Amino acid sequence: MSETGRGTPAQSATADREIVISRAIDAPRELVFEAFTEVRHLSRWWGPEGFSTTTRAFEFRVGGVWDFVMHGPDGTDYQEWISWTEITPPERIALLHGESRTDPNAFESVLTFASEGAATRIEMRTVFPTKELRDEAAEKYHAIEAGRQTLSSLAAYVTDLARKGVEG
Repeated sequence: MSETGRGTPAQSATADREIVISRAIDAPRELVFEAFTEVRHLSRWWGPEGFSTTTRAFEFRVGGVWDFVMHGPDGTDYQEWISWTEITPPERIALLHGESRTDPNAFESVLTFASEGAATRIEMRTVFPTKELRDEAAEKYHAIEAGRQTLSSLAAYVTDLARKGVEG
């Protein structure tokens, strides 16, 4: 959006269906991007605090799928499915995310990775099919806080990797 708050019609049309979360991470852009490309990385940081992830299938390519289960701290399992729709290393990843391939409520996310000196700014822009689904994700599933926690986990993970890489 522009400084005046008015964007293009497409931006205005989705504003009430979006959740946007951004964070600066003290690690090189290529490393932050790589943390999304390999399941060995994703399983170490993906999800909010207290969650763990079990991957059933993973193929990082346009049209490829990540089929996984998130295990909540209360023992609840959440079936998850992501299909990668755009991959532009190390700048951008677009994906479709739902409970399964046929989920009518699946949402789109675009992750951008921008260098800020030696650090990286990651932005996660999620657009839901309806305002109601966006509101439900925010209120019932605490999507904004969960997204912040997920990016915090990513930051801790890649910052540690970067430090080990320099030291090792």
